[in-house]
Amino acid sequence: MDVEVTPLPGIGTRQDFVSRGNRRIGVVTTRDGRVELIVSKQDDPDSCGVSVPLTQEEAGTLATLLGAPHLVSRIEEQTGITTRQLPLAPASPFDGRTLGDTALRTRTAVSVVAVVRGGTVHPSPRPDFALAGGDMLVTVGTSDGLARAADLLEHG
Repeated sequence: MDVEVTPLPGIGTRQDFVSRGNRRIGVVTTRDGRVELIVSKQDDPDSCGVSVPLTQEEAGTLATLLGAPHLVSRIEEQTGITTRQLPLAPASPFDGRTLGDTALRTRTAVSVVAVVRGGTVHPSPRPDFALAGGDMLVTVGTSDGLARAADLLEHG
């Protein structure tokens, strides 16, 4: 499907496509970060029949419902790269040490994209991020690399 991107001067951008039911479905993203789900007629994209303002969290949830899992599986199929959540046990040699101390990327070619601790997500942690037992590391890499990373986090 073709996605049409339309600049909206002074506002932001509209990205939309035409569904099989001849409805234009899209998203307006404003310059200040607001997001709106829109539905309009195929022949008149400026006449919006439905407009639903979304918070960033709602937009992320909708994206997940509509296809983020599909995108991840396609990336894995096409590249061999996948994501995995790796727990850091309290008995891990890296409990209380920094992410940089693990040398995870150098040793396994796996990247840590976030750390979840006590329900709080810490995105894109820096090498000086202090790890703690009970952390969940959200990682990206190949299946082999992820297996090596899990072993490294457990045994050092």
